[in-house]
Amino acid sequence: MRYLIASDIHGALPAAEALTTRFHEEGADRLLLLGDLLYHGPRNPLPEGYAPAEVAKLLNGYADRITAVRGNCDAEVDQMVLDFPVLADYCILPAGEKLIYATHGHIYNGKNPPPLAEGDILLHGHTHVPAWTEFGQGNVYLNPGSLSIPKENSPHSYMILENGVFYWKDVETGEIYHTRVL
Repeated sequence: MRYLIASDIHGALPAAEALTTRFHEEGADRLLLLGDLLYHGPRNPLPEGYAPAEVAKLLNGYADRITAVRGNCDAEVDQMVLDFPVLADYCILPAGEKLIYATHGHIYNGKNPPPLAEGDILLHGHTHVPAWTEFGQGNVYLNPGSLSIPKENSPHSYMILENGVFYWKDVETGEIYHTRVL
């Protein structure tokens, strides 16, 4: 299974279009979206190409291939326009002998981790900054960064997960800028 993992679209149509382009180019099987899909939130600037209704329509075309978790900017009203579940606080995915705890990051994060077994992976967005940091008891925190509003001079980015390897990629170029093997 090849996952394309992304976070923090924040209603930006150019970011969502770039995401779907990369989804096809990568030959991914599933989209794992880590929240903040349609609304930009009061703390963020209005992203370029802000068009949440159009983003919803575009993502709905991939509803059968999307797994999504709720971000701090996602609400029940968003679920009314999306054809895939978006209100779960987390999902758990198997990764060999380990588990990936995927969430947005506003509730569970490195400072407030979920119940993880030794070696499990905490995967979240929210910060808009790509990350690959060890913590806890052999645990790893991973973050794909943001598609629409990257912070700390990071690229507009996403991740690919395939065969136990995470690849961080620039959404504009498709180039890998970091790799992490489980």
